[in-house]
Amino acid sequence: MSGRLVRLLGCAVLLAVVGACSRQKEEPKQGAQTAPDASTAQAAQPAPARVKLALNWVPEPEFGGFYAARESGAFARHGLEVDILGGGAGAPVQQMVATGQAEFGISGADEILTARARGLDVLPLFAVYQTSPLAIMAHASRGAKGIKDVLSSGTVALEPGLPYAAFLKKKYGFDKVKVVPYDGGVARFVADKNFAQQCFITAEPIAAKRQGATPSVFLVAEEGFNPYIAVVITRRQYWKEQPERVKAFVAAVREGWRTYLDTPGPTNALMGKLNTTMDAETFASAAETQKPLIETDETRARGLGTMSRERWEQLGQQLVDLKIIEKAPPVDEFLLPEFTGSRP
Repeated sequence: MSGRLVRLLGCAVLLAVVGACSRQKEEPKQGAQTAPDASTAQAAQPAPARVKLALNWVPEPEFGGFYAARESGAFARHGLEVDILGGGAGAPVQQMVATGQAEFGISGADEILTARARGLDVLPLFAVYQTSPLAIMAHASRGAKGIKDVLSSGTVALEPGLPYAAFLKKKYGFDKVKVVPYDGGVARFVADKNFAQQCFITAEPIAAKRQGATPSVFLVAEEGFNPYIAVVITRRQYWKEQPERVKAFVAAVREGWRTYLDTPGPTNALMGKLNTTMDAETFASAAETQKPLIETDETRARGLGTMSRERWEQLGQQLVDLKIIEKAPPVDEFLLPEFTGSRP
């Protein structure tokens, strides 16, 4: 205990004794009230609940609303102290959440259904991207009008094991195009006019433009495969044990995303210190590009993060048709009415 605190406590004791002696000589005034001391007031406010949020990638604009919720005080206002755990390729977010290593995590809707089909009881709470940012980009000089044209010749880099690739293969076939593994960069794209690749419209197209290329970008969602992306999940047991805390987390996330969509600059600066591979200009471009994918007519009507039963049912059936899973998990088993988009 510091000397200053000892002296303060000593003075408090002395004043208490003097006050007691004085009250023995005076009648108490009618209606007088004693103000609570600072320690009582502090004790009346519970300490914030500390929870972890596991990301499935490094700090980038797709997570801007979560960092904004922390930095703007939204989490604190809802009684939470949130540790945001950066992720990367292959981050086992579903397993971390299902086993209690993190209370909350970020995942794609197709990954959530696959995880549930394999026995992980994770629940979706809030969907950031209403339109999937996953796309195929090709050089504008090729004159492609859509993904069908891109897959009619040349080379395309993608991850064939992912559901979106299985969807495109079933819809258009890959017999006219050479499929190679996606390497995560844009060097080959910039160097080869006949080279196309998968991308997030918030990332690779921006990088390619900065290196002098002119990409045409086609959303996979426009082809009919549109899972929610950047979905907040928790485990069922945690929801049962702490329903009000889960609701508070979602409310704070919604506030954070509103803040980030309106004024991304401060949060971008923070994330830029955590992810030095992305410069300020790219952060700003990505934040602007993703806005219409996050805020839509539906979210304006029902609130940011809204999810619908129909979208989950459609995705489940698509994954069955693509033989990704054998049976679609019943929607009522995981889609809670508290998180289907009623406006706060």
